[in-house]
Amino acid sequence: MTRDATLPNSAPRPPEELEKLEAVWKTPSGLGFFKSVNNTNIGLLYIGTAILFFILAGILALIMRVQLSVPDNDLVSAGTYNQIFTMHGTVMMFLFAIPIVEAIAVYLLPNMLGARDLPFPRLSAYAFWCYAFGGLAFFCTLFWGLAPDGGWFMYPPLTGMKYSPGLNADFWLLGIGFIEISAIAGAIELIVGILFTRAPGMTLRRMPVYAWAMLVVGVMIVIAFPAVIAGTALLELERALNLPIFDPERGGDPIIWQHLFWFFGHPEVYIIFLPAAGMISTMIPTIAGNRLVGRRAIVVALVGVGIFSFGLWAHHMFTAGLGVIEMSLISAASMAVAIPTGIQVFGWIATLWSGRIRMNAPTLFMLGFMFIFVLGGLTGVMVAVIPFDWQVHDTYFIVAHLHYVLIGGMVFPVFAAIYYWIPLINGNTMSERLSKWTFWLLFGGFNISFFPMHITGLFGMPRRVYTYSSEMGWDALNMISTLGSFLFALGILLMIIDATRTLRRPTKDVGNPWNAATLEWLPSEDYGNRSIPIITSDDPLWDQPTLSKEVAEGRHYLPNTVTGRRETISTSPVSARPTYLMILPGDSWLTVLGAFGTAGFFLLLTVKANVLATICGVIAIGSIIAWLWQSDQKVPMREADIGGGVTLPIGARGTASHSWWGTFIMLIVLFLIYCSFAYVYIHTSMRLQICPPPGASLPAWSWTLLSAALLLGGSALVWLSDRVSNKLTPWVLIVALACTAGAFGVDVYSWRLVNLDGTRDTWSASISILLGFQGIMLFVLLLAAPYLCVRAWRGMIVPENRATRDNIALIWHYVTLQGFAGFLVIRGLLLVME
Repeated sequence: MTRDATLPNSAPRPPEELEKLEAVWKTPSGLGFFKSVNNTNIGLLYIGTAILFFILAGILALIMRVQLSVPDNDLVSAGTYNQIFTMHGTVMMFLFAIPIVEAIAVYLLPNMLGARDLPFPRLSAYAFWCYAFGGLAFFCTLFWGLAPDGGWFMYPPLTGMKYSPGLNADFWLLGIGFIEISAIAGAIELIVGILFTRAPGMTLRRMPVYAWAMLVVGVMIVIAFPAVIAGTALLELERALNLPIFDPERGGDPIIWQHLFWFFGHPEVYIIFLPAAGMISTMIPTIAGNRLVGRRAIVVALVGVGIFSFGLWAHHMFTAGLGVIEMSLISAASMAVAIPTGIQVFGWIATLWSGRIRMNAPTLFMLGFMFIFVLGGLTGVMVAVIPFDWQVHDTYFIVAHLHYVLIGGMVFPVFAAIYYWIPLINGNTMSERLSKWTFWLLFGGFNISFFPMHITGLFGMPRRVYTYSSEMGWDALNMISTLGSFLFALGILLMIIDATRTLRRPTKDVGNPWNAATLEWLPSEDYGNRSIPIITSDDPLWDQPTLSKEVAEGRHYLPNTVTGRRETISTSPVSARPTYLMILPGDSWLTVLGAFGTAGFFLLLTVKANVLATICGVIAIGSIIAWLWQSDQKVPMREADIGGGVTLPIGARGTASHSWWGTFIMLIVLFLIYCSFAYVYIHTSMRLQICPPPGASLPAWSWTLLSAALLLGGSALVWLSDRVSNKLTPWVLIVALACTAGAFGVDVYSWRLVNLDGTRDTWSASISILLGFQGIMLFVLLLAAPYLCVRAWRGMIVPENRATRDNIALIWHYVTLQGFAGFLVIRGLLLVME
């Protein structure tokens, strides 16, 4: 791809095209910057906010270490200590670890993939602002004594109303809710972006390993997070509405929470680790000046770790009384996950061994990562041995293991990434001299702080105790850990000073300071690359030496704005063949307003300010509908010339559209939440000696058949609405909505006939929750159907602009399938049990 004859545009493009491109993608100045949806701006805000939470959680950790530095210390009370350690763990896991890996991906991936932006930029902006508003408000509960105090895992019955009657637990349950929404929104953006916006020629085989890692992580978030969303919703329903999900006195089981939480919680460890592994696989070839050894094996290993991670959740439940066979299988899986992890480590070592290492700041942090993470992996194999886990469970040995895996496996690679990619911001690298001081303070401080905790744990010190007696013999070890934590904090401070100094320096050309092979080092501005490159190898900047010059001159695809709006090329998921021109929405305050309304809704519900919460909910829904309306406008042309005589359609329909797949993934999330609720019903029913329990019964079959018929009728009418004129479409949709709403009304009425009472027992509560979730989906249709009717009345549903119709139809058919799933679960299980 170095000869002019092979390029789409054989000569540099005229400057007026570049001026139009710059005008369309220009970042607003002043306060307008905060309405930006460009991935670069949102990514930087995201990263900065995540680092802020890392610092805040670190300050809480220092308070804990000072409290534990000497015996019988009274720096903080037991209640305050419980809030501090709960907030430390919650902030680190939910407000730093997951957001920082998504933030770096939002910043890096579009340029690394050769795209102008990710496909749903307003969704990225909304996800960030939900996280920022909600996270800061959640953290401030500490200052009013309202912070959660039940541990970052929030085990019931400790966190039920009987033992935690205040609002503390509610802030965790509802506060974490919108943070989970943010994480899932980011995951949908990343999955669709990676599959649909890669540069032409960047097949799955040629895709950067980091992009592979984020694709696997996105899928893991979609599968894992619904369980914790369901769990938090169930516990909040128990606290707010007295539904006895975890109350043993009315048939509940606290183990349900552990299964749901750890089905999310252990994959989360790998959700955090795999992006870091992807960064390492991207940086190591650069610092070694050598291609990644075993690239295919490393990609397969990434997928393998993702699969194994879902077999490990009961790794945390060896002391919970599970069966011998179940524990043995989980123990075997906990050991087996070391195999694909080891493949990656050996690939990195081989790459370093066969290259010429440059000992710079990123190299130091990557070497520190490998040392610490391998030690954490070894203790991970130890706690996978069931008898050993029984001895050290809930001791400081587990605290040490957790931090070796998480800080070693994620924080050190993130620091390496900051040193490696910070030149992308203003062209300046951080100080090599200061980086050595920073590294040794962090590396030394970390090991001095956490390695003694292994010994403290083996000596019997339990987790989550706020003080101890000098007779226990833990004094010296705790003092050493405290000194180490302050060394680590000093390293963080030095790094912040260096980063601030670097970012304040005058901007200069970024260039390619590390001689890297990946596309993020191409010349880029707000619009990304001047033209979208054609890729012919795994390491394009090494194998296509003139690529930077060609892209900067606009000699590849889409060197201009064809429609006068923001655009990028959509490519096929496997072969990266150009398929259509994707129109991207521009900057808007609606994303900020929608996120503010969402955060306000959850937080105000927590303090029982229901009227204000409702107002915020209306603001959130209204803002989202308004931005969808703005984004889904007709384009005055059907095809676009992207260069070299290549003409693409503008937009796509059905399964060829990125928006259809975004909706489909969202529905997978909703279905998995529903499956989690169904699990509660199945678990409860299987524990009963008589099912249904005394005093409960099922409605007559006739009601179920009527409801099923109405659901099918609604879906059939939605299908028909696509085959009638725009004038008739709204009326057909109104009848379809009446059918679907009627089905739900029949369900509610039939259960009332048999006196279903969700507060009576867990079996009844689980059915009430399944029914309620169907009601939530009906509410979505009550919003979506009028929206589609208005578009039809205005003649906006046309063959070339039908994404809204296709997506709402998909949601509608899902609601029908979910209704049938409810019938199958409730009645089918009872038939099997008979």
